[in-house]
Amino acid sequence: MIDHYTIERILDAAQIIDVVQEYVTLKKRGVNYLGLCPFHNEKTPSFTVSPAKGIFKCFGCGKGGNSVNFIMEHEHLSYPEALKYLARKYHIEVQEKELTVEEIQRQTERDSLLVVTSYAARKFSEWLHHSDEGISVGLTYFSERGFRDEILKKFEVGYSPSSFDALTAAATADGYRREYLVKSGLSVEKEERIFDRFHGRVIFPIHSLSGQVLGFGGRILRSDAKAAKYLNSPESDIYHKSRILYGIFQARKAIIKEDRCFMVEGYTDVLSVHQAGIENVVASSGTALTQEQIRLVKRFTQNITILYDGDEAGIKASLRGIDLVLEEGMNVRIVLLPDGEDPDSFSKKLSVEEFTRFLGEHETDFIRFKSELLLKDTGSDPVKRAEAIRDIVRSIAVIPEVITRTVFIKECSTIMGLSEAVLHNEVTKLLGQQQFRDRNRYPDAGDLQIAKPRVPREIIEKRAPSFYSEKELVRLLLKYGDRVFSGEAGEGDNPVVMVADFIVHEIVRDDLSMSNKVFGEIFSEFRFHVEQGIFPGDQHFVRHPDPEISQLSVDLLADSYEPARIWSERQSYIESEDRMLTELVQDAVLMFKSSKIKEMRANLLEKISAASAAGEMETLSHLQKQVNALNKLLLGISKDLGGRIVL
Repeated sequence: MIDHYTIERILDAAQIIDVVQEYVTLKKRGVNYLGLCPFHNEKTPSFTVSPAKGIFKCFGCGKGGNSVNFIMEHEHLSYPEALKYLARKYHIEVQEKELTVEEIQRQTERDSLLVVTSYAARKFSEWLHHSDEGISVGLTYFSERGFRDEILKKFEVGYSPSSFDALTAAATADGYRREYLVKSGLSVEKEERIFDRFHGRVIFPIHSLSGQVLGFGGRILRSDAKAAKYLNSPESDIYHKSRILYGIFQARKAIIKEDRCFMVEGYTDVLSVHQAGIENVVASSGTALTQEQIRLVKRFTQNITILYDGDEAGIKASLRGIDLVLEEGMNVRIVLLPDGEDPDSFSKKLSVEEFTRFLGEHETDFIRFKSELLLKDTGSDPVKRAEAIRDIVRSIAVIPEVITRTVFIKECSTIMGLSEAVLHNEVTKLLGQQQFRDRNRYPDAGDLQIAKPRVPREIIEKRAPSFYSEKELVRLLLKYGDRVFSGEAGEGDNPVVMVADFIVHEIVRDDLSMSNKVFGEIFSEFRFHVEQGIFPGDQHFVRHPDPEISQLSVDLLADSYEPARIWSERQSYIESEDRMLTELVQDAVLMFKSSKIKEMRANLLEKISAASAAGEMETLSHLQKQVNALNKLLLGISKDLGGRIVL
């Protein structure tokens, strides 16, 4: 068995566009890509790939899934074989083994850690907005820095009291185990003492792509030469600093819409640029940019613009990040801010229009940026100049696409005053050296044995009357579970209720269940997470180890939606799901309840028929009263739905 961590690495590396476009010619259509399906003959493209969701779906033959499912179908491999295939492609080592009891326990611990971090994020936010110390210290700090309240709430920014054990004491009093507080990095245990890691700091929760809180960054506010200005959560089962970007959860939709991602360094840089009206921005959280972080952005766009402040030494130390972006085949642009400015300070000095205009007018490609930066210190020294040119050529050599490499060689030739032939020769030499290293590092790459064609397992199931209403509820949970259903933050009488909160509460309150096994399992997972204050994202189910759950999730997320037509007195118009979400969810819950009542009524009618045949008049009368009660419930639901249910 391939362990969970390795599977996650493979899924992170195997971006759906990269995998599919090796077999299918894709053309961009809006936020998705379209092509001819490789699984059946068609003349009109119906094969769609969504980089944001990480899935493909053919609306002709119905096949769909993630990157692993695509390889399984196309290469006729089993699930483990498809994982190995992709692991070889992305140079990820796979060691198969049976999961031990400890490893199974570790997976359980991972879920527990997510519950603890979610609790901590809520507590930090509560202290910032509702405690005397949080308001006087934390909110005052953010107010002086010019941050608006809606930005702080959008990123769930919080405050950890100066008391050494405020969070630890609150969490243990609320029933959370100390061992998970320590393992998540929220608490530190030394010599039988336990205290808060982040006490006396403003807190920046770090979210996963699906919105789960994985870790925290904390900035100290008091003057303390011995304490670090910024402190991050330590590495844990859920938090890997090199694999996450601060702000990616809040920026994902904007990145897709703008087809560009701005990269900054720190937490407050992200908040300020968001506040300036540019939402497609993320931060590497003060670390050198990693390949995993770049691939995370590549899911949503091919274009990265890196914002550097005027610190020349810092820029030179981070130039490796540009090469990593180029190596992924992405387009990188650079904006150099004025001396002494960073994205946080500079964005606040300009209006939204001025800041946006500055970024557009001052961004440049990596050739010109590196040339100006590296050649500045060479003077008339030919050795230093030659080394600077080699550095730039090394960047060109990592670009995987031949035409793009050729264009940059031509530009480099013009800027440096060197012949294109000389630069081509140098690039060719570097490529040859890299290929030699790869052959020695991965001697068996490409030797995967192809298994016999996999026969799809057909699942024949008699559909219950409630099948379609159950399907619609699960679709709404997957697509909109983490969206606000009602209420406004900060208003005590109207607490925020999410879509998942509402659906789960309505079903559990009436003690109802889903007849379909897969729908029921998805709902059970949602119920568990919602009761812990966590909203699992769509990727949780798309990547689910149960192939039935994964496939169903892909189908529901990919299915096209016909917007409902709303009629006004004067004209008709079409509302999107987004704008009519509250009504849509309420109707879906009512339709589900209606279908369940009809199932109960059908069972009662069968019993009435049997009781009548047996002459059991007392039982017959009792059953008829139950049927009448159900009919009244149906009538009430029908009225709520505008008479759309036929009794």
